Amino acid sequence: MGKKAGWRKKGTLMDFENLLTHLPHASWRVVSPGRVNLLGEHVDYNQGLVLPAAIDRFVELAAAPRTDRLVVLKALDMGAEVRFSLDDLVSRTDTAGQPLPGWALYPAGVAWALRNAGFEPEGVEAVYASDLPIGAGLSSSAAVEVAFAVLWQAVGGWDMQRMHLAHICQMAENRYVGVNCGLMDQFTCAHGVARHALYFDTRTFEWQPLPLPPDTVLVIADSGVRRQLADSAYNLRRADCEQAVRRLREHLPDIQSLRDVSLQDIARYGDNLPQETRMRARHVVEEIERVRQASLYLARDDARGFGELMVAGHTSLRDLFEVSTPELDGLVEAALGLEGCYGARLTGAGFGGCTINLVDKTKADKFSSRLRREYNSRFGRQAVTYVCTPARGAYVDKI
Repeated sequence: MGKKAGWRKKGTLMDFENLLTHLPHASWRVVSPGRVNLLGEHVDYNQGLVLPAAIDRFVELAAAPRTDRLVVLKALDMGAEVRFSLDDLVSRTDTAGQPLPGWALYPAGVAWALRNAGFEPEGVEAVYASDLPIGAGLSSSAAVEVAFAVLWQAVGGWDMQRMHLAHICQMAENRYVGVNCGLMDQFTCAHGVARHALYFDTRTFEWQPLPLPPDTVLVIADSGVRRQLADSAYNLRRADCEQAVRRLREHLPDIQSLRDVSLQDIARYGDNLPQETRMRARHVVEEIERVRQASLYLARDDARGFGELMVAGHTSLRDLFEVSTPELDGLVEAALGLEGCYGARLTGAGFGGCTINLVDKTKADKFSSRLRREYNSRFGRQAVTYVCTPARGAYVDKI
């Protein structure tokens, strides 16, 4: 692929030709998608079933090798630059001894996790930009992690399965960045299939692409409300789920996670749990069942049935898991009143971010403009909408 080859420009993402003006001697080009979750929220860390899709909004990266042990990063969207040594990753500091900025922890964490997994990353210089909104729940962090993982894999010529790569990226976020996420985000960014959602079993790591209903698109609506996962109630919700398992083991000694708990078990033993813990557990158990049902609807190209499950999932996230916000609820309510919308729900961890809508392809533009108007009328805020289709997973080209 020649250096003059650009790529489809979306949103505010710079095309690759512009990236090369900042690094004209680049040797590699990496494209890594974001992800949206259609169903199965807050169940990946409970060993459940999820239904995400990679989307056609990306982190794009140009990189060149270095002969020393330094990593030099330039994040064009932030107008920021940092350099750190591969021989001093544990300190989480740059070459001047200053703490790494938050955005640089993700590539540094990938390098650290690769070394812990027995791989030796090499020094690189990288310039990157993205049209993924940061903090919106579209896995901009996982897209960055996977981008650098596939880059270092290409530079090192390592034979590594994509699932192993996803696990390494998850380790980076869990143990280096400090966010106790499950595997879904990194899995999706690495394994995306164009025009398909990914039915993923987070316990067995088995997965299957499932086509979206024909003549539909995904419309993402960004509420503009931001949250920081490491500082939010995300880790508290995970702790609630772990407490539920400990308490339920008194009656169900063989369970490993909420994945092993049935709807009947919750009905029978749920009253033995503290109220909030019971609510969290019920959401997870019911949400896993919704994913199972959704796979059947997708197999039948049943957009309406699938959309009803999305709405039920949002109601559960709002009332049982309590991770919604008035803005997210308002977006969902408004969407469901618009022509062409089959279903809507919040996506991601919640506490802000985006909603995901399954929409008739022919009505997507009108739907998007009306949704923005209604949101502004209700909240006095500007929502940003993205009409998306499922995309392929991260890939790297030698230039």
